[in-house]
Amino acid sequence: MKKLINSADTILEESLDGFAAAHADILLLGAERKFVRRRTLKPGKVALISGGGSGHEPLHAGFVGLGMLDAACPGQVFTSPTPDQMIEAAEAVDTGAGVLFIVKNYEGDVMNFTMAAEMAGREVASVVTNDDVAVEKSTYTTGRRGVAGTLIVEKMVGAAAETGLPLAALTALGEEVNRRTRSMGVALLPCTVPAAGRPNFALADNEMEMGVGIHGEPGRRRVPLASADAIAAELLDAILKDLAPGKGSEVLLLVNGFGATPLIELYLMVNAAKRILDSAGVAVVRFLTGSYVTSLDMAGVSITVSVLDSKSTKLWDAPVQTAALRWGV
Repeated sequence: MKKLINSADTILEESLDGFAAAHADILLLGAERKFVRRRTLKPGKVALISGGGSGHEPLHAGFVGLGMLDAACPGQVFTSPTPDQMIEAAEAVDTGAGVLFIVKNYEGDVMNFTMAAEMAGREVASVVTNDDVAVEKSTYTTGRRGVAGTLIVEKMVGAAAETGLPLAALTALGEEVNRRTRSMGVALLPCTVPAAGRPNFALADNEMEMGVGIHGEPGRRRVPLASADAIAAELLDAILKDLAPGKGSEVLLLVNGFGATPLIELYLMVNAAKRILDSAGVAVVRFLTGSYVTSLDMAGVSITVSVLDSKSTKLWDAPVQTAALRWGV
């Protein structure tokens, strides 16, 4: 294993310290590194909190700031944060309008965020994301996994929260955006968890995992390596069959790298995906390309399609200032 680490036991703490130093203009590190919070809170605004296991950076801490999250709780690598982290984060960022948890559909995350909501002693609602169409049930989930579409929910709900929308309306919005969003990914090479020191699954040189999860959990099937066009076609066939956007629909296309995929390949996949969507009569009017919801050093890509309307397009375009996303400010 070759990684830029001092010790597998301290990788998260040292990374968080560096992250907080590099982005001190927009965020603060909470006590005992239990959460990352927005430096400047907006009184009277619903507080948005998310989190999950580390190793998916910049999700979620990279999306703390103006127009997105008020706090994020990082667990150990691929391990859910604990309820006390969410409770302390809520106490730190709730300015009186309540708290909304945005939770990926993994059993550990859902269980711990649910416990935190019950124990927080304040008004808390939750939105659970489950945008992955690859499998209906997987290693860590009951029901579909929450993957890169979580970013889209966090961005749109975050923009709406800045306008003063109340907790119930934000919850309904998050659920609506989740319903209009679908994702699926493919792995070309596995990732290596520092504490394990070895790849967490095996792929032959001529194989890929179609429908892989963001922890390397199995997808639909293991298949021979194929061309980028063929990969994009299979991913989008599954997404479009499930999402069923009407002809003439306008969509956001997110092409997301898993951590070890160069941008030249991601933009090639954008080109392939756009051609497929164009031929299906679906207009891509917004794009986001890069490694935003990763799996350590896994090589591969996910494609996310989110159906837009005038309201959601405006929310996507609204100003955002976080470590990973910045525009309009």
